[in-house]
Amino acid sequence: MASTTGIETWAQDLAEVGPIYPFQGTETVLVIIAVVLWVGWHVVQLIEEKRDNAEKVRRHGNAETIHKAIDKHGD
Repeated sequence: MASTTGIETWAQDLAEVGPIYPFQGTETVLVIIAVVLWVGWHVVQLIEEKRDNAEKVRRHGNAETIHKAIDKHGD
């Protein structure tokens, strides 16, 4: 069987073989990028939800609709 890595058998010390997967050594950078994207996604979600909730309050948040909602659920 032909190998693309030049490794004939895995029964050897892998420290002597060298890199066995692509982008070796970039793990820290990739984790930092992933965390930044993850936190950024949460920030965008918070901004969008705040905007959406503010619109709902503007549309339905007057005293009359609040009293109607309380009276309807207080039966």
